[in-house]
Amino acid sequence: MTAAVDSTVDEVLVEQHGPILVITLNRPGARNAVNRTVAEAVAAAITRLDADPELRVGVITGAGGFFCAGMDLKAFLRGESPRVEGRGFAGLVEAPPTKPLIAAVEGGALAGGFELVLAADLIVAAEDAMFGLPEVKRGLVAAAGGLHRLPERLPRAIAVEMVLTGEPKAAGELSALGLINRLTPSGSALAGALELATVLAGNGPLAVQASKAVMDASSDWPRDQRFSLSREIVMPVLQSNDAKEGAAAFTERRDPVWTAT
Repeated sequence: MTAAVDSTVDEVLVEQHGPILVITLNRPGARNAVNRTVAEAVAAAITRLDADPELRVGVITGAGGFFCAGMDLKAFLRGESPRVEGRGFAGLVEAPPTKPLIAAVEGGALAGGFELVLAADLIVAAEDAMFGLPEVKRGLVAAAGGLHRLPERLPRAIAVEMVLTGEPKAAGELSALGLINRLTPSGSALAGALELATVLAGNGPLAVQASKAVMDASSDWPRDQRFSLSREIVMPVLQSNDAKEGAAAFTERRDPVWTAT
């Protein structure tokens, strides 16, 4: 799969691999800590992912064998905000894309870096990767989504322990608890994420986005309205050209040709 490099700033590299957009945090000397420039570049990449009909899946990762150490504390002390209006910390955590996003994690995903991971839909991690929310050790609070997303994705007792002790946990332990979708050998997380993204990108794009939308929203729906509310999202897909194409391709024993219409 050919990658087309399209980076607007050195601190964040953006590459298109066919229908997959790879976003790489590129400040390895600072363990890919997020400053204002990084946040704005990530926000622009997420906007592009959602707006471009040729793109179907996003992957976010870090350069230099480390995912992200969170907020750039030096920039914070200078009064610099790593937030983007409408998207929150790192230009992502408060408004993830409507298309699937996979986090490919090497090394550490700590503090806001872990919160970036938790904003993704799927996680592929190297076996030696570490995850943690150490904010309390610095007199800070994990305010970029960790305090509500982590208890949703892990047993509450484990989430509370991670938040209140600030101690990290290894990828293998978190995988056993269901947080991580795929473990890879060290150095292979991005390759594993691209493999998974390719599977997602081969499915009907309207169906994938609608399925994600229902899963993201339905936890807040009243139980007696879940089917009616989901139908509002699902029915346009079932009436689409892609639905007809999927059925025809199945009966004709061929690969479908999706048009996202």
